[in-house]
Amino acid sequence: MTTDPRDAAPQFVLPLVVRIERAAPPARTDALETAARAVLLLRSDERATLADGEWAEAVRGWEDARIRKVVRRARGAEWRRAETLPGITVTGKSAEIRVFPPVPLDGWPKDLARLQVSGTELEDPEPPVAPEGGTPVLWLNPGVQMSAGKAMAQAGHGAQLAWLALSAAERAHWRDTGFPLAVRTAPQDRWEALTASGLPVVRDAGFTEIAPGSCTVVADHPALRR
Repeated sequence: MTTDPRDAAPQFVLPLVVRIERAAPPARTDALETAARAVLLLRSDERATLADGEWAEAVRGWEDARIRKVVRRARGAEWRRAETLPGITVTGKSAEIRVFPPVPLDGWPKDLARLQVSGTELEDPEPPVAPEGGTPVLWLNPGVQMSAGKAMAQAGHGAQLAWLALSAAERAHWRDTGFPLAVRTAPQDRWEALTASGLPVVRDAGFTEIAPGSCTVVADHPALRR
């Protein structure tokens, strides 16, 4: 039996909090896209990228182990308390998400630890339109059912794997153009080809909801189609 060396390292998790007010929940696809963009904004922030950045050590430790992400929900006073903690708030068309620097697996700030993981199920009021040509697309596995919170974390994984696979110049261009991206469920007849394409593939560790090793997302960035 082999042991993954990532499991021997100290384990960190990237917290994301989605704002879900009872009267105005965000659309599912917008929440997924906003979560992916939030991960990219944190990962490209100088506080994470500079050697002496205040988040750099935590980000290095997180990426040296398993790149876990957990999505929790907040509303009202919970959301206002979450906004006082160090992090980045990202706003989509209907979604509002705050991403925080990685924390030890058992060391969540109390104002985040008390937030609920369940209850993040969201719906799209209209079917999402086809992405514009040239837009990076995070393709979801059509055969795997995930809650919106789980899918948000998986979309964030996909965006991060794409980021890590790009050159410095390609990363800078993506960042400088505002991290355009789309999250869509792949057509059933394209999924197998996507997973065999050489593009980054998210394989879930199986901690929640789905079986270990399940392929959940393919990160289809035009710069990676070489």
